[in-house]
Amino acid sequence: MGFSEYTIQKVWEKGKVVSGNDPNVWRKDQCEAWMGRAYYGNRNSQYGWEIDHITPVSEGGGDEFSNLRPLQWENNASKQAGRLTCAVTASGVNNK
Repeated sequence: MGFSEYTIQKVWEKGKVVSGNDPNVWRKDQCEAWMGRAYYGNRNSQYGWEIDHITPVSEGGGDEFSNLRPLQWENNASKQAGRLTCAVTASGVNNK
């Protein structure tokens, strides 16, 4: 499903702001993995990120803002049975 630019920006703003980094460019996800704002939807970048449904649509979750969060793409892809597993975390300025 495609999200509007407004929704993408609002979900981005839910990411963790890291002191010393421009929050319009860099944030971290719930797993502490780096995300780059310009890399939304980019699975070819270690900084790529996606919008995740906290409660999956298949389990009754919807597209309401409270059910959406930004996740580094590998963390989003590694969710199993609707549960977040942190496949990627930060190591300095890189993800590992």
